[in-house]
Amino acid sequence: MRIGRLIIMLFLGLALLSCAKAGTYPLYLRYNPAKELPSLQQKIGTTLALAPFRDERRETLFIGIHTPFHGSSSRYKSDPSPLERAIQESLSGPLSRHKVRTVPISSWDGSPESLKKIDADSVLMIEIKKFWTEAQGDLLKTVAKTSIQLSLHLGVKKEGKVFTRNVEVEKETTAVRLTSEDLEKAINQTLTEIFDSFFANPY
Repeated sequence: MRIGRLIIMLFLGLALLSCAKAGTYPLYLRYNPAKELPSLQQKIGTTLALAPFRDERRETLFIGIHTPFHGSSSRYKSDPSPLERAIQESLSGPLSRHKVRTVPISSWDGSPESLKKIDADSVLMIEIKKFWTEAQGDLLKTVAKTSIQLSLHLGVKKEGKVFTRNVEVEKETTAVRLTSEDLEKAINQTLTEIFDSFFANPY
């Protein structure tokens, strides 16, 4: 009888804990290069124009959801918001440390001909096709799956060309008790993997 009561209390406690944490939470997105980029300047120059990034997902308000074993689900938004702004702003600091200055521009039609009119060595525009993390909990663990799909369009003035790369990465994270910090870390590691690979060999 006592054991049964303890089990009931345990499940009630888990349910209350999950309910208390339900809501909407920000995840701070950042790109932290994990490798050196020695040929970056040689490839794209010292000034990179950032054209407005585009979020082409159906659901643009959130970037993830956590459904615990008990209780209500928690949703996640990018910080800053919207997502395209978060990704764009995450690039400026790391690129400046590699001697590449970023400058925002209001528009770019994506054509090689328009590169002559842009006051920068190169221009980058990113289309966000997929950006989602889904965490599902059971009695013993929580599994989070992160899926990111981007189309990166890089116009290089000295080459007179626009290079396009489509990237899709999926990652899985498992933890006994998954926190917002864990999800943030998993997403940022995926972003770092994508951008490290791209900037190491942009074309």
